[in-house]
Amino acid sequence: MRDQLVEEYRPRPVSNLGTWEINPLQIKVYGLLYEGKNITQDMLATARSFLKDDVLAHVAAEGEDNGLGFIIIHPGSRGITISAHWWIQGSVLCQRNYRKLYDVQEPMDTVKRPVIACVWELAIINDEQVAWRETMMTPEPNHAAYLKYRTGLLVT
Repeated sequence: MRDQLVEEYRPRPVSNLGTWEINPLQIKVYGLLYEGKNITQDMLATARSFLKDDVLAHVAAEGEDNGLGFIIIHPGSRGITISAHWWIQGSVLCQRNYRKLYDVQEPMDTVKRPVIACVWELAIINDEQVAWRETMMTPEPNHAAYLKYRTGLLVT
């Protein structure tokens, strides 16, 4: 039964959707697509609203942010996940997730659901921690280099 829940791994296209400045953060934006899915204007608007209406309060509450992060907008097989990440204290990655199944009105409660990320999102997160180490955890941290650095998974 449990093996039926595991899907076959196939790489998913990753796209660079630019950089958003939503004070106090500069956010690299990635698209990650399940086969046959696209990122719509509504999804982009939801991601911006999620950042402004939810994530920024957590950034402020946590404190000590480095002003940089990334977001993954992932229309998957069953729903959309928007995974926002920001760096604090020079080496700590924080995360807030938004998850909504396609066939329901309200998003899932991601506080009670202890999901970090799917395997495809984890690949981007891994590349982002490499980017952080190589551009920011150096004798001269370079914000511009971090924002320019993009995952090697990009296809578009």
